[in-house]
Amino acid sequence: MEHPELRPPTLLALPSYLAGHVARIGHRTLAEALAGYELRLPHFAVLAGLADFGALAQHELAHRLGLNRSHLVGYLDELERRDLVGRERDPADRRRQRVTLTASGKTMTRRFKGIARRSQDAFLAELSESERETLLSLLRRVVVADDATRTATGA
Repeated sequence: MEHPELRPPTLLALPSYLAGHVARIGHRTLAEALAGYELRLPHFAVLAGLADFGALAQHELAHRLGLNRSHLVGYLDELERRDLVGRERDPADRRRQRVTLTASGKTMTRRFKGIARRSQDAFLAELSESERETLLSLLRRVVVADDATRTATGA
């Protein structure tokens, strides 16, 4: 018996399976694009978070990115070593570290945003611009709803 589809139809009927698999494709594409800079996806996430939100306390940055605090320290160490971020005492609470983008970090983040955009365009080439916008809108709604639920329940 021949099976025209490579994957089991039962899995192809599950949005969670499809979303997870598409995410792996997108991550792989972006990771390959960033590899030439010897950076991983969490490094890009840190830079993007700081570019979007400005300077943040380390614990707040970890929370907003959904990263383990101890893992974040390792990512920050590497980014600081490369002069892309700086850490300073938080003036609002001297017990905390606040993370900022350096001038080099701002320049590299702009470059990485372009790389990310091109890698995502390549992996979604099968979809029209309108379909991409719809996909992004629907995925964002699911993520925002989950964030709201987790915030309301304290998770």
